Amino acid sequence: MKYEEHTLTPPWVHLPTRYGQFRARTYEFAGQEHVVLIMGDVSEGVVMVRIHSECLTGDVFHSLRCDCGQQLEHAMEKIVELEKGVIIYLRGHEGRGIGLKQKLAAYSLQDQGMDTVDANLSLGLPVDARNYDAAVAILQALQVKEIDLLTNNPEKLASLENSTIVIRHRVSLQTKIHPITKRYLQTKRDRMGHLLEMESNRTDPKK
Repeated sequence: MKYEEHTLTPPWVHLPTRYGQFRARTYEFAGQEHVVLIMGDVSEGVVMVRIHSECLTGDVFHSLRCDCGQQLEHAMEKIVELEKGVIIYLRGHEGRGIGLKQKLAAYSLQDQGMDTVDANLSLGLPVDARNYDAAVAILQALQVKEIDLLTNNPEKLASLENSTIVIRHRVSLQTKIHPITKRYLQTKRDRMGHLLEMESNRTDPKK
């Protein structure tokens, strides 16, 4: 699908959060509704961007099996601090794109000792089924041309580097490491190439 094949759905609405005041709207791409949060004028200059994959267990229920919820919160805090930025919340990315039902099935295998990679493969599923075409299309529709990208994921970085979007910097998105989350993060680093500096990041057993 070409990047220009997209539809923005008006209007922008105010979305007050505990971090600050954002504006929000939905965005439809290939039959899937996504959510965009922005702060400030994002059509000019370099824009801080977080492309966040939907994670019900982490974002809503604050599961410690992943760091997704913490990453989203840190991204919002960073954008509020800068008073300018974009958060693209990609729906349909649950469980790295395998869906909620299969994600919970993978959790069951992880409870038996598998890591996230082997659990997906044992179910006959890809390790990561996501793509970021919708994110590129949204940024183009917002007239965002140059960004600082909040990510540890080299695949996400490569996807945008192959588009018209200029990435000035990759900004690390480190989270505090809970003992339950540690193996998950180690798997992302060691088997998926995520750019994590776990040794320099303090373990926080309370979160």
